[in-house]
Amino acid sequence: MSRRSFGKLLVAAAGTAALTACSPRSGTPSPDAPLRVMAINHVWSQAISAYFPEFEDMIGRRVSMQMLTADQLSNSYNVKLNASATDIDVMMVRALQEQLLFARNGWMADLTDRVADTAFAWDDFQQAPRDRSITRGNVLSVPVVTERPALYYRKDLVEGLGGAPQTLDDLLAMSLELADRDNGQFGFVGRGQRAGAVSQWSSFLYSFGGDFTLDDGASGIGTPEAVAAYEYYGRLLHEAGPPGATNMSLEQAMPIFAQGKAAFYVDADAIYSNFLDPSISTVQETVGFAPFPAGPAGSRPHNIPSWSIGVNAFSRMQDDAWAFVQWASSPEMVARLQAEGIPGARQSAWSDPETLASFPPELAETMRINAENGIGHDRPEVIQVGRARDIVGRPLVAGILGEDVGPVAADADAEFRDFLDRDNRQQEF
Repeated sequence: MSRRSFGKLLVAAAGTAALTACSPRSGTPSPDAPLRVMAINHVWSQAISAYFPEFEDMIGRRVSMQMLTADQLSNSYNVKLNASATDIDVMMVRALQEQLLFARNGWMADLTDRVADTAFAWDDFQQAPRDRSITRGNVLSVPVVTERPALYYRKDLVEGLGGAPQTLDDLLAMSLELADRDNGQFGFVGRGQRAGAVSQWSSFLYSFGGDFTLDDGASGIGTPEAVAAYEYYGRLLHEAGPPGATNMSLEQAMPIFAQGKAAFYVDADAIYSNFLDPSISTVQETVGFAPFPAGPAGSRPHNIPSWSIGVNAFSRMQDDAWAFVQWASSPEMVARLQAEGIPGARQSAWSDPETLASFPPELAETMRINAENGIGHDRPEVIQVGRARDIVGRPLVAGILGEDVGPVAADADAEFRDFLDRDNRQQEF
C-alpha cells in the first residue's frame, strides 16, 4: 500500500478513535512500546511479517509478532484474555471455530464503525467470508485467508472417461470404475475420521441440499438431504476408498493421493503445492484440479475465512491495532500476498489475473468458481464446535463402515438437537 493511500486511511481512523466500541483502555502506552500481534505459525503470518518495515515506517511504532501452533494460540488466548490482558493488540483468529465464544466473553473489539469507512471498501470482501466476520450484528474480525475444497484428480486416469467429473453421480461412478482395491489402487480418498471429516463433508451436505441446522436453528442432520449426503460419502469411501478410512484425517489421506494410489481426492485447495513437490509427490505431472461437482442442489462448496484478524478488546493501542488490520487486509496487500500464493478474501484480488499467476491455471479457475458458489461455513456454527463435530461425524463413520446410516443419523440428530438447546442458551449474550 502506498504512503498516500495509507495516510488517508489513518486520517479516517483518527476520526473514529473516540468511538466507544473501539476505544482503548485507560493508560497511554509508551511510544517505544511495540504493537503486539499474536498469530498462528502460518504461511500468511510468515509472508506479512516480511513487510513489517513498511508498516512500522508508516505508523511510527515497532511491530512484534508471536507465532504459535493452533493449540498454543487457543490456550494463550484463554489464559491471557480471561485475565483481561493488555499485552495482545492484534489477534489472529478462526472466525468459525472461536469467534462466537470470544464474542460472548467480550474479548474482541467491535469493528463495525471502523469497516464502514468507504476507504476500507468492506464490500470488496467476498460475501461468504464477510458474513462470517459478523457476530450478533457486530463486525469482530476481518478475513485474511480463505479456503475452499478442490477436487484433485488424475488426468491420466480420467482421460478416457471424458475428463474430470462434473456431478457427484459422475464422481461416484468413476471412482468405482477406477478402483482396484486388491492391488492398492483406490477410486477415491478423503478424510474419514469422525470429527475431522466434517469440514470436508460439508460441501457434500450442501450440494445435497442440506445444512447442519435448519432455518429455525434446530438440527438439520436428520433430514432426508443430510442422510443422503451421509450415505453418498460413506459409499464413496466404503466401496472405492482405502482400508482404515475412518482413521484418516488430512495427514493420512493426502499422501495416498500424492503417491498416485487414488484417482480422486477432495480436500482444501490450500494444500495443492504438496502434489507439485517432487520430493513427496509422484503425481506432479498428472494431477488435475476441478471445481466441486454438482449434487442434487447444484455445486455448493464451502468458502470460508480460515484465518481472520481482529483487535483485542483490552488493548491500549486499539487505534494502532486497527491501522494494522487496515494495512494487512488492504486491497494492495491482499493482491500482493495472493500473487505469492496465499488466497485472500477481497473480490478485487480474485478479479485481477496477475494475483492468480502463482497458481496453476486450472486451480486458479477452480478456486474462482468455488468462491463464487461458496457457503460461508464448513462446520456447525456453535460455541462448542469440537463437541458438535463429534456428534455430526458419527453417521459419517457408520456410512464408511458400510453400516445402515438411517438409524445412526436419527440417533445423532436427537443428540444434536439436545446439544443445540444447551449451546443456544450459552449464546444468549
